[in-house]
Amino acid sequence: MNYYELGEKELQFSKIIWSNEPLSSGELVKLCETQLQWKKSTTYTILKKLCTIGYFSNEQSIVTSKISYEKYKSMQSRNFISDAFNGSLPKFLTAFVGRNKLSEEEFYALKQMIDEYEEEKK
Repeated sequence: MNYYELGEKELQFSKIIWSNEPLSSGELVKLCETQLQWKKSTTYTILKKLCTIGYFSNEQSIVTSKISYEKYKSMQSRNFISDAFNGSLPKFLTAFVGRNKLSEEEFYALKQMIDEYEEEKK
């Protein structure tokens, strides 16, 4: 699936779905009317767009996600690292840590992730 950067309102809309799914398209319209002050037509336009992109599904008037919020955030992070650091995780970590030292807990969490990655490769 290709990554698509959600705009601010699209993200708010998506969070409504992620928090309430599965939900009927009618329920989604009511929630968007209340929380985003959107008209029915705006809700359906954005829903159709995000279904076309592949983030959501509206089958038989039941709206569900095809990707989770966590998956979206992961895709967003990977895209940021790709754009800002030419895809280099070590460059990102160097910039992220900067002059601040990692806490012992952070160090061991990173080490554990690396060790688990190494185990998966075997």
